[in-house]
Amino acid sequence: MANRQPSSQVENQDSQPSSSGYPLEVTVNEESPGPSAPWAGCSSPPQRPGCKRKRSVAFREEEEEGEPATEAQDTWVVESLSGLKMKLKRQRVSSVLPEHHEVFNRMLEDPVIRKFLAWDKNLQVSDKYLLSMVIAYFSRAGLFSWQFQRIHFFIALYVANDMEEDNQAPKQAIFSFLYGKNRSQRPLFHKLRLQFIRSMGWNARVTREECEQIQAFEPELWVWGRDRALLP
Repeated sequence: MANRQPSSQVENQDSQPSSSGYPLEVTVNEESPGPSAPWAGCSSPPQRPGCKRKRSVAFREEEEEGEPATEAQDTWVVESLSGLKMKLKRQRVSSVLPEHHEVFNRMLEDPVIRKFLAWDKNLQVSDKYLLSMVIAYFSRAGLFSWQFQRIHFFIALYVANDMEEDNQAPKQAIFSFLYGKNRSQRPLFHKLRLQFIRSMGWNARVTREECEQIQAFEPELWVWGRDRALLP
């Protein structure tokens, strides 16, 4: 998962009075997010703000004015302070709320999801970063907490694998856990997947920094131990 790299460093030489009477030198370190990945194979272009979109019954939403997906905001934090020199860093603040963590924790109690996670012993489809992306997607989808169902977990996990994994074969196991041997439901799944991505404003990119912020909210949660680096 790619990290954003600082795009520029600017020395701010404006004179600011400090407690000692000398100007404080501030170094600004900006981070610029990269462009979202293109959605290959998507038939519908991103919705423009103000346009109506039709939402499916599976997402329990009605046709309404399309509101933009919640986006993470930037804030400035002090990275280092040395004498009269202060270095600032622009940091992305996650839009994930406690309620999205609660939804995710509720999903972890679902028997089908638990069986799926137990099956994925090699963490090919559901390591801690892919699961963090599920929470990030929940925060962008624009649904109420009570509207999230099992299907949303698997759709979000499928999209996360689309974004991050080179080997796309393991994620096909999702269909077996959702539908068994019934292949007739797969077209509906992909239709709902596109609707889910559209509800996020076509923004499916999640940085490692955002994933680590999500994990830090409840660091003792058992799924954050699903680390590929710890596999034998």
